Amino acid sequence: MKAVITAVGGFVPTSILNNKTISETVETTEEWIEKRTGIKERRIAVGKSTSDLACGAIENLMSNFEVEPSEIEALILATATPDHILAPTASKICELSGLTNAFGFDMNGACSGFLYALEMGATMIESGRYKKIIIAGADKMSSIVDYEDRNTCILFGDGAGAVLLERTETEYGLMKSILRTDGSGTASLVVPAGGSKFPASMQSIIHKKHFIKQDGSFVFKRAVEAMSSVSRDVLISNGLDSDEIDWVVPHQANLRIIKAVSENLNIDNEKVKVNIERYGNTTSATIPLCLWDYAADFEEGQNLLITTFGAGFSWGATCLKWGVMRERKSQKTTKTANKRRVLVPQLS
Repeated sequence: MKAVITAVGGFVPTSILNNKTISETVETTEEWIEKRTGIKERRIAVGKSTSDLACGAIENLMSNFEVEPSEIEALILATATPDHILAPTASKICELSGLTNAFGFDMNGACSGFLYALEMGATMIESGRYKKIIIAGADKMSSIVDYEDRNTCILFGDGAGAVLLERTETEYGLMKSILRTDGSGTASLVVPAGGSKFPASMQSIIHKKHFIKQDGSFVFKRAVEAMSSVSRDVLISNGLDSDEIDWVVPHQANLRIIKAVSENLNIDNEKVKVNIERYGNTTSATIPLCLWDYAADFEEGQNLLITTFGAGFSWGATCLKWGVMRERKSQKTTKTANKRRVLVPQLS
């Protein structure tokens, strides 16, 4: 028994923050940002929350595929920017998305969160106790970015993606994964205050301790090393050679990282899916947004390699054999479903 992806959905806000606007706020240029990161623009959720983004992705999934909310048994939300420290954001999403038969919980694995959640969901299905689980990755990174800090404000954006995992006895679906954690890297990529170690205070606000802080050069080096190494290991674990991989779906943190990893794996850049130029680093959402953007390119039986790296340090890789997607709703049905959308607010 295996777990296979049978439907995908995505959602990004309509508000765009481009490099030109950023260059007018901090000391940089449009050309420098694009050259160093590969990013041209990113989406910003104005006045909305992570739950709104995730609900948008789930609604997109259900509007386009023959999926009913009552079928879903569990929701795993990967996010580093929950609506509240307490209660879980997944609870609100279950309510707004009509997942009345599902239980939900949050998982914070930073930029590796979606892969961690995917592995968790696959294990739950492989146990035989669950048949249909939605795995969502959503982050409103603009809520923890200091737009006067050039090291971070150029990188991050807001967005969400979701996949439906189902039970299958075919050859399709997720293969073996390898996940890793190294807590010694915590200080190099962290939001210092707001948790139990450094609760919110006047001083934490004055000193901007609620914004993300990053040692960019160190994180860059570790990301290339870790993603390359774990990808080689997961290929060996699944008995695959790099030339048997049809598509690579990497975490979208920096285009130079992505290119370095594909070069280290001897995988042609044409096989690597990239959308960082449009969305920036959406943290937990980068992998599912890539799957959503490029789902039409994936063919039944093709091998995908997913690899990630993020705060924690957290990283990992998995392989999956793309399966048969659920039947798509007709255009007429989709239009009717869109008219019934009353719970998901429009993002400006």
